[in-house]
Amino acid sequence: MLWPQSRMFKNALALSQATMSAFSTASQPTGTDTGTDERRTGEDISAGEDRPGWETELTVEDATELGVGDEVRFTKSVDDADVRRFAAASGDTNPIHLDEAAASETRFGGRIAHGTLVGGLISAALARLPGTVVYLSQDMEFLAPVELDSELTATCRIVEDLGDSQFRLTTVIESDGETCIDGEAVVLIEG
Repeated sequence: MLWPQSRMFKNALALSQATMSAFSTASQPTGTDTGTDERRTGEDISAGEDRPGWETELTVEDATELGVGDEVRFTKSVDDADVRRFAAASGDTNPIHLDEAAASETRFGGRIAHGTLVGGLISAALARLPGTVVYLSQDMEFLAPVELDSELTATCRIVEDLGDSQFRLTTVIESDGETCIDGEAVVLIEG
């Protein structure tokens, strides 16, 4: 019985090494410019840092003052480089996201962004709230596809103070006034 366990360990180790290798090269996806733009070279982004083209709107600046009605909005475009980096990092290489010819044969008529990538803008918005935000739960309903180069706005609004620094929020992502994702989150926010 020792041999199969040893083999399983070696296979798990090999899988882990392959995964780490993929992540280490994920910052420079095939077919993208690898110039000095930090987004394309894989350099780290600092906590709280915004990039050109990113916009944030907050109704409150102090975590101790958060309450029902407060909201945060985060806006950015999702482009080909974002989609390719997400595919490399997540392993989701569905052709509908990466292959224009294959995607053109689908009901969408072309490539679309990963739903989970788009949903990540909710997390990006929450990260801009004052204090330290920890996700406890997230429900999302995907209502519309997102074409590449779409400008998206995630809006998170506190709708209930659950006590003990926990809040329930509505979470919505829109593109050109159309709701793409609708949902609800529960977060812990410590100031």
